[in-house]
Amino acid sequence: MEFGVPKEVRDLEMRVGLTPAGALGLVQAGHTVYVERSAGHGAGFHDDHYRQAGAQIVYSAAEAYGRADVVVKVTRPTGAEHALFRHGQVIFSFLHLAVASPDLLEALTGREITAIAYEMIQDASGVLPVLVPMSEIAGRLAPIIAGQLLMNTNGGRGTLLSGIPGVPPAAIVILGGGILGCNATRAFLGLGAQVTVLDQDISKLQRLDGLFSGRVTTMLSNDYNLNRVADFADVLMGCVLIPGQRTPVLINRQMVRRMRPGSVLMDFSIDQGGCTETSRPTTLRDQTYVEEEVIHFCVPNITASVARTTSYAISNAALPYLLAIGQYGPLGVLKHYPELGLGINLYQGRLANASVAAALGREVAVELPGHTTTGEAG
Repeated sequence: MEFGVPKEVRDLEMRVGLTPAGALGLVQAGHTVYVERSAGHGAGFHDDHYRQAGAQIVYSAAEAYGRADVVVKVTRPTGAEHALFRHGQVIFSFLHLAVASPDLLEALTGREITAIAYEMIQDASGVLPVLVPMSEIAGRLAPIIAGQLLMNTNGGRGTLLSGIPGVPPAAIVILGGGILGCNATRAFLGLGAQVTVLDQDISKLQRLDGLFSGRVTTMLSNDYNLNRVADFADVLMGCVLIPGQRTPVLINRQMVRRMRPGSVLMDFSIDQGGCTETSRPTTLRDQTYVEEEVIHFCVPNITASVARTTSYAISNAALPYLLAIGQYGPLGVLKHYPELGLGINLYQGRLANASVAAALGREVAVELPGHTTTGEAG
């Protein structure tokens, strides 16, 4: 099978869908890998690294798409890329179709694309194996970013995350006790901050309490408690996820108004629409804005700021599925990797995922195996 790796085209997007090590794995399995020139440069992977792995370098995105049976990307395709789709090919990428522009769905449908969303590949236990490392990275980045935003020089409250003897640490509130929330909790605690985690699932709160030996405060997520934490949070961080659906809005504008001037709101759910009424997507180039006197950080692709680590993580997690689809095809693979079933948003241009279809107000057009599990939030 032929795999194409186009260069990502969004502003400051330096991640790449496949590392040289991943390309080598596919080549050793007998597949052909086409990598667009300089696709990996931003992550520190040069064309010669891919050549040494046995990949072929092509000199345009049109060629990377045009030669590929399977396209391996990171971010969902832009409008300029839609015209490059080859009829009937498979595209692996983070898609977030529930909040994507309608023209992407039209392009995927019109070219009869089988679209596999990394963020929705899900095993029987509810684990999202490709999304997990992205959540781990984002969670561990959170205190690095929050600490900077809290500085007076960036408009923040002037609070040191750790505090010092005689001066209390920053109060961090995390909405969602899943993978992202858990990694953020660990990272903030490691810097000495005071952390409170809210979730609707008591078992997640119990797990966090045990994992961190009672050092984290846990609360059930409801309107009463959300109003309470808004009063004291120096940093309020949203880490809520319902796979395939738009994230519910948990923090309304009135709650944001309760927050103190110069505090920080970080909405890591923004790639699925955001969990805060005042959230709107920002970019790596222009990361924040101020609303209701609160600094808002809503960058959907924040892991692109550590492109090398993230590219390795994506490639490591996705390679078993790429190898399997190369061996068995997009339907045959489900017998061996049923978790891919939920990742298939469209099969040959027809909606195949009930959650995505519901979010788009449409009906499922084709039934596939593996569409019965439900994912964990966060």
